[in-house]
Amino acid sequence: MKFIDLTVTYQPDMPGVRWEPARTLERDGWNATTLHLYSHAGTHMDAPLHFGVSAVTIDQLPLEQCIGPAWVLHLPATKPSERITVAHLGDLADRIQPGDGVLIHTDWSRRIGTPSYRDDLPRIGEDLALWLVEKKVRTLGVEPPSVADVNNLPEVTRIHQILLGGSVIIIEGLCNLDQIRQEQVILIALPLKYAGGDGAPARVVAVETDHEATLWRTRTPENGENNG
Repeated sequence: MKFIDLTVTYQPDMPGVRWEPARTLERDGWNATTLHLYSHAGTHMDAPLHFGVSAVTIDQLPLEQCIGPAWVLHLPATKPSERITVAHLGDLADRIQPGDGVLIHTDWSRRIGTPSYRDDLPRIGEDLALWLVEKKVRTLGVEPPSVADVNNLPEVTRIHQILLGGSVIIIEGLCNLDQIRQEQVILIALPLKYAGGDGAPARVVAVETDHEATLWRTRTPENGENNG
């Protein structure tokens, strides 16, 4: 197996990130740090509470929704502010099954630290959001800090409400998707578990294996949903 870390490394100059020493080896006998993290800073996951589609919080997300097979859609030529639609899926549209995840590689993580990273991000089109819900996709992971234009409140609200309201777990702020060579991987996305959270930083890993990722999934004959 090959493990690919899709998590951005937190830096003290990142928006929503700050820390300071709490203990030092010289003064106290050990090193420790006090962290201050915005719940949607860096690589993070959204809970349905984030946009009020339900009262489900980040600590209540079932683990079986956080681990499972995911298809990788490579779109490195994506332009600033481009809307990603169902048409971008190509042949992959016929292969995605209920319970699968989708990772969209746009190379957008290369813009981290620039104004363009937040203000010109490629976003998920409404038709694609609705399609993902209809297909009962488990997880959607993207490189930009949001799945929609953060400077357009109606749009960012609409896209989040469609996805979260349709039980699609959103992972934002990914990186290193260009390192994935297989078209399907096992995706592990585990958010920080804190009570009542609207979202949380997460450690996200893609696992390439010698076997099809679908072997990790079992479905009920009635509805085809992922059972872990």
